[in-house]
Amino acid sequence: MDLTRQRITEAAVRLHTTVGPSEASLSAVAEEAGVTRLTLYRHFPTRDQLFAACMGHWRSLHPPPDPDAWRRIPAFDVRARRALQELYAWYRQNGGDLYPIYRDATYTPESNQRARTAMDARMVDALVDGLGLRAAARRRLRAAAGHVVAFWTWGSFAVDQGLTTTEAVDLAVRFLGAAPRPSE
Repeated sequence: MDLTRQRITEAAVRLHTTVGPSEASLSAVAEEAGVTRLTLYRHFPTRDQLFAACMGHWRSLHPPPDPDAWRRIPAFDVRARRALQELYAWYRQNGGDLYPIYRDATYTPESNQRARTAMDARMVDALVDGLGLRAAARRRLRAAAGHVVAFWTWGSFAVDQGLTTTEAVDLAVRFLGAAPRPSE
């Protein structure tokens, strides 16, 4: 039973990271796993459960950077540089798998969309918390941080514009540094 569940999960991962969630119907996942739809439903009664297993399995193989480690770095520019270096290197390593998933985000279960939003918020919080900024400056810095941690921003820098990870990080750190104005 566990082997069948694993086979279905791995089939979902293969399809989500190649053709994307929009094309990875439950029938396609069952076919890829070599099981019937009934067998798939026995192991995963809901699409949310299948997607959660798929995401959990993929992340166990490709763990993202830990934003909590960034919080321990007191100097903002050092914190931002380390955070974005880790994140952009992870995006570069896993961008091929992530692209179809981000492209098809609206086809993913709401629970997955909330999880992705929560992870982005954790990264933003880790970048900006504890800086003692006034409300307006903090709001702008949060907006800038949300932009630079986004997969699509990395894709624009690294894929569309051909920047190296170091060049993309340098640009993103400068962008972050320009966001708050101390007088606000």
